[in-house]
Amino acid sequence: MPISNPSPPTGSAPWDIKQTPSGKKILPVVISLALLALIAWGLWPKPILIETGKVTSGPLTVRVSEEGKTRVKNRYIVATPVAGKMRRVSLKPGDAVIAGESLITTLEPVAPPLLDPRARVQAEALISMQEANRKQAMATLDSKKSALAMAEADRDRVRAVTRADTVSAADRDRAEGDALIRAAEVRATEFSLQVLDYEIAQAHAALERPDRVSPDNLVEVKSPVSGRVLRVMQESEMVTAAGMAILEIGDPSDLEIEAEILSRDAVAIRLGDSVEIALWGGETPLNGRVRRVEPAAFTKISALGVEEQRVIVLCDLIDPLEQAKALGDRFRVEVRVAIWHSDSVLLAPAGALFREGNAWKTYVLRNGQAELTAITAGRSDGRFTEILRGLNADDEVILHPPDTIKDGASVTKR
Repeated sequence: MPISNPSPPTGSAPWDIKQTPSGKKILPVVISLALLALIAWGLWPKPILIETGKVTSGPLTVRVSEEGKTRVKNRYIVATPVAGKMRRVSLKPGDAVIAGESLITTLEPVAPPLLDPRARVQAEALISMQEANRKQAMATLDSKKSALAMAEADRDRVRAVTRADTVSAADRDRAEGDALIRAAEVRATEFSLQVLDYEIAQAHAALERPDRVSPDNLVEVKSPVSGRVLRVMQESEMVTAAGMAILEIGDPSDLEIEAEILSRDAVAIRLGDSVEIALWGGETPLNGRVRRVEPAAFTKISALGVEEQRVIVLCDLIDPLEQAKALGDRFRVEVRVAIWHSDSVLLAPAGALFREGNAWKTYVLRNGQAELTAITAGRSDGRFTEILRGLNADDEVILHPPDTIKDGASVTKR
């Protein structure tokens, strides 16, 4: 009988070696290598992203910038000329006034105080006394006139005697002098009588209460100059003392710029320096000139609580634009005073420069690397800085270099 091959076992023993296809052995190795490559790529240093600027040649103007405010050059404060009851002021800020014509307000004189019974009796007694004195003066005047008539009669009789040696020279002079003296006494008595009349009128006035609102008693306050009302200090009707301020008048078209400059910056400002007025509300800056640098400084506390010494610098506008006429008194502006200018200097962006100790340095982009370069810096306007030594025109410098950049580091433009 033929011998048949035994059939393969349906199961395998635990100690039998399992056969794995060759493709399954390669896959873990490939995955491991890929992970290592990703880790190496992630750890490999990458170029630092940077922004650059060019070193150029051009003009540079150094300016001192500070907040300022406009103000009317000539302002006038109208005050009450006398004490009295001031009527309500109808003018408002911005109203136009004409010198000598525009009525500001009207003053009624203060009513005299009422007399108490005792004061009234005293005033009436004073009138009676003055009237009695007047009667006495009239009687004295009559007697003086009689004496004058007698003196003139004696003088006339002496003059009538024309015969020589009849009347002595002394008697003739005595008669003439006596007539003159009597005439002078009459005139003096008449003057004393006039004085008594004025005193009686004054005594009667103390008892009267005149009408305060009559046209003769009202005082009109008119504008002393032409312009516009800037501010009304007292609008309501009230009783005022002499010299109380009512309103302020000026010409808003005649403006100057006032800036409070730090004293250390003000020493470099000269009369006639060019001024640029910015942030006044228009797109184009206004041109101006320094007219005055006040010689005395004052102390001002800054927003951080630091005491600063500041100086007031006054500037005049030069040919202001049409839209600048909208500027008024106490408007905020920014004043930029030019203290130095050059038509051609080597300029680098100020954001590319930094200090290491006492030296100025910058990073220059060369062949994809940052090269640390020491420079000598001059003046700066905040945006560009004058380069005296260390850089050349068309050099490319790194703007605002981060702390991660070192000399020779690989960089790339953003």
